[in-house]
Amino acid sequence: MNPDTPPPPAAELATLAGGCFWCLEAVYLDVDGVLAVQSGYSQGQVASPSYEQVCTGRTGHAEVIRVRFDPERISYRTLLEIFFEVHDPSQPNRQGADVGTQYRSGIYTHSEAQAATAAEVIAARRDAGQRIVTEVEPERDYWPAEGYHQNYVAEHPNQPYCLFVAKAKVEAFRQAFPGRRKLR
Repeated sequence: MNPDTPPPPAAELATLAGGCFWCLEAVYLDVDGVLAVQSGYSQGQVASPSYEQVCTGRTGHAEVIRVRFDPERISYRTLLEIFFEVHDPSQPNRQGADVGTQYRSGIYTHSEAQAATAAEVIAARRDAGQRIVTEVEPERDYWPAEGYHQNYVAEHPNQPYCLFVAKAKVEAFRQAFPGRRKLR
């Protein structure tokens, strides 16, 4: 490495639950400043749960994405604004046809600063009249989802759920945040 080259910025993590992790992953992979996205499970009571276990609703886990982002290129607040634009935070344990505790809306924080930002964003949306049931808690008991769930929408673009549900969320992001897309 050239000694005159500045070191890369420290990346931060954000963990979000907003229904099926495939949809959120597809959205955030398209966001400028996002370095990586991993689908997983968080906030549950079972170690290393399988997708089948989580789908029963008995493990306590939410389907989540863990976003590694460059805070010099995108703020945590902007990540949350995108989050509230691409999912329905007004219904507990449901996103469209996906029903169960694993599909709840949640922001699982990695610092007190993230918790404070989440509270501010939620308060502003509530003040604007939006109903929000999103839980905000420190991230705990995170487990990566199985390999076949990673990058699912890109790997299965013609699967009906990807075509009709995930694609709509990606389009909602692109329309609401046209300057935030990654340049390809």
